[in-house]
Order: sequence, then C-alpha cells, then structure tokens
Amino acid sequence: MAIVDPWGSELVEDYEKLIKGFGLAHFNPDSLPNPNRLMRRQVTFASQDLNSIADAIKNKKPYYALTGIMPTADKLHLGNKMVIETVKYFQDHGAKTYILIADLEALSTRGVSLEESKKRALNFHIPAYIALGLDPKRTLFYFQSDNKDVIKIANDAARRITLNEFRAVYGTAEPGRILAATNQVGDMVFPQLEQRMPGVIPVGFDQSPHLRLARDYIRRAKEKKFILLSSIYNKFTPSLDGGFKMSKSKPESVIELPEDINSVSKKIKKALTGGRDTLEEQRKLGAVIEKDMVFELLKQHLVEDDKELNKIYDDYKSGKMLSSEIKEIACEKMAKFMNDFSKKLEKSKKQVDKLKFIKWT
Repeated sequence: MAIVDPWGSELVEDYEKLIKGFGLAHFNPDSLPNPNRLMRRQVTFASQDLNSIADAIKNKKPYYALTGIMPTADKLHLGNKMVIETVKYFQDHGAKTYILIADLEALSTRGVSLEESKKRALNFHIPAYIALGLDPKRTLFYFQSDNKDVIKIANDAARRITLNEFRAVYGTAEPGRILAATNQVGDMVFPQLEQRMPGVIPVGFDQSPHLRLARDYIRRAKEKKFILLSSIYNKFTPSLDGGFKMSKSKPESVIELPEDINSVSKKIKKALTGGRDTLEEQRKLGAVIEKDMVFELLKQHLVEDDKELNKIYDDYKSGKMLSSEIKEIACEKMAKFMNDFSKKLEKSKKQVDKLKFIKWT
C-alpha cells in the first residue's frame, strides 16, 4: 500500500530513490514565481537544471516548454492532466509552447498507422489538451512524421549513441524502441534550431529515460551548441486501492478522462481511506490521512483553494469529518470537473481547424 504524504513535506522512499538514482534535485516551490497548485503542494517533487528556466521567466528571456501526445489510447488519465497543467504554467509565464503528436512512435512501438494517429489526435487528443487548459492561440502543434528537423536530429543522435549505452538507459534495444527514442530526442531539441534557448520538458517518471538520452546527445553534439534541457516531475496519482500509481491493469481503481460520473463515483466510494474501523474511533482519533487516497485526489486534482483544502484536512484529521463525508465531497467535485471537461472538449473540437500546425516544405 502506498503511503501518501498529504503536504509534500517528506517524500516516500520510492520517490527519494528516484531522485538519487537519476541525479535530480528536490523541487522548491519558491524557485518559480506564483507556483501553481501542483507546485505549491509539492505534488511537483523533483526537477533538473531548472535555474535556467527560472532565470528566463524572471528576466523575460526566450525559452520553450514541450510535451507530446501518444495517439493510441481512447481516453486520457489524470497523469496527462497534471502534465498539461504544468505546461500551462510555463505557457502563462512566457514559454513558447510546443505540442507534438508522436505518430512515428505510435507506428514503431504500437503498430498504429500514421493515418489512424492523425485521426485520433485531431478528433480527441488535441481537443482534450485544450479542454484541460492549454491556450490554442499560443501553442504550436506538429506531427512527428511531418517534422523534417526532428528526423534529422534523430538520425544524428542515432549516430552518436552506442547500442550498449542505449541498453543501459532502456534495458532493451529493440529496433522500434530505438527509433522511437531517437525521434523523441529530436522532438525535445528541435525548437533550438530556430533559436538557442533553454527548454523545459514536464514528464512523468516513466518518460525520464528519453530525457536522459536527449541530455547525453546534447553533451556529445557540442559543436551544435544546444542548451542542456531542463525537466520537472510530478508525483503519480495513487491508485484508488492504495497502489503507488493508477494502472490500467486495475480499471476499478483508475479514473479516465472523460468518464461517466456514475462510474467514477462508484470507484471513489470504494476507494481506500484513512478512516478508522469504527465511528467512535474516527471521532476520537481522526483519520490517518497519510493512507487516504480520496484526500490525495482532492489535493492533486479537485480542490484549487488552499484554505478550503486546509479545512478539509483539519476536519478529517480531528475526527470532525468521516470517510463517507470526504468521499461525498470528492464525488461532487469530480462531477463538476467531468461536466466542465466534457463541455470544454466539445467546444475545443470545433477549434481544431484553426490551430497553428508547423509546416515543412
């Protein structure tokens, strides 16, 4: 069972291992201006070379933020939501923003055709990213297969990285994975062809090997004078049954976007909480919030106002609030979020033909 740190003041052992193992820094919310909800509550827990980004924001220097879409799934998950919220933060603080559609990766690793990837991206994934807060007027989109610069950088990276090094990063060296990884190097670096500037890549930890490979490539391609990439990492949203992260292998403990609110409510009501065994114990001792998946859902996704979250925390911790009550709060807020997301999704679908897609001749 996962142990959740409700305020981010300490990290569970799993996250400490990740920080030490990958040579990262503990994220400091004070390092960036006006930190967003994830940053304030230290759901954002680690970063790498973020000083260059903080300097660019402070001194209004050019920099970019980039993330991608893997157009294979029919729905998004809460991890996608957190990445977009992080990208939006940097977009709101002056970053030139890029969203790539990884159609070449979908082809080489998942067998999804370029045509199908394009259809899925335009019909769902791109509108969903906009519905989650991305500003379409300030975002540049492109498909990997259209980006000649990405392909050129990928080929140069493939020339400089050895097979043993690739195995050390990924643990395997399948041709499709090599192609996908070098294309991702190209994605992360290509904005610097137009202008050498810092770039920040918000990633989940499962994507960190791609960033490691890109940084290794930049160090070796010194003559190109690329600036070393920065990164920022969010914690996983725990599984509703108490697992370290939500996983599709346990659909009853995963919340998808979009999802029918009745389905989501049933999952929340079955979620693991830190409530005591009896009403008497709960009133006397209060909840063990460190083990409560519903409070974590509120903290990461559903309660924007810190004062409101503090009150829920205090009431639940003191025994004034019961597990059934915190679940009811989560169900109500999730219903509001899902309804809002669905409306924005339908509106965003009508904007796709007006988006800025980078073109290559």
